[in-house]
Formats: sequence, C-alpha cells, structure tokens
Amino acid sequence: MIQTSLNIAMGAFALAMVLNLYRLLRGPGIPDRILALDTLYVNTIALLVLAGLRDTSTIYFEAAVVIAMLGFVGTIVLSKFVIRGDIVE
Repeated sequence: MIQTSLNIAMGAFALAMVLNLYRLLRGPGIPDRILALDTLYVNTIALLVLAGLRDTSTIYFEAAVVIAMLGFVGTIVLSKFVIRGDIVE
C-alpha cells in the first residue's frame, strides 16, 4: 500500500515539475520565471525524498540536500541580478 502511495505521489510531483517547466519557459515576466525555477527546485527535492523512501536509499536524501543548497543560492543570485543588474557589488 505504501509503495502505491509513493508511486502516485511521485507521479503528481513529476506532473507538477512539467507544469513548472512550462511556466519557466513561457512565463509572462522575469519574477514569474524565477518563482517557477524556485518551485521546480522544491518539487525536485520532494521527488528525491519520495524516491529515497521508496528505494530505502540514503543517497537520494544527500542529493536532495545538495539541490536545496544550490536552489537557495541560485534563487538569491537570480533575484540580485534582476534587482541590481549585477550579482556582486
């Protein structure tokens, strides 16, 4: 029963990732695209955690932590670039 639930949840998050990718490519503005990229990171983390639970492997959780750190830094850098036009001042 838990395997079926995990597979359904993984499918739902995969669908959410496809919709986020659509918003990332076709977003009406830069802030919408940054938000779509940030949401894509969050969905990727959730998908990796669910895969780790399904396969009982710790490597997925480590990958989720790395993606979370990169996603946070990437969102900050993109936001600073949009606001200032430069990343480092």
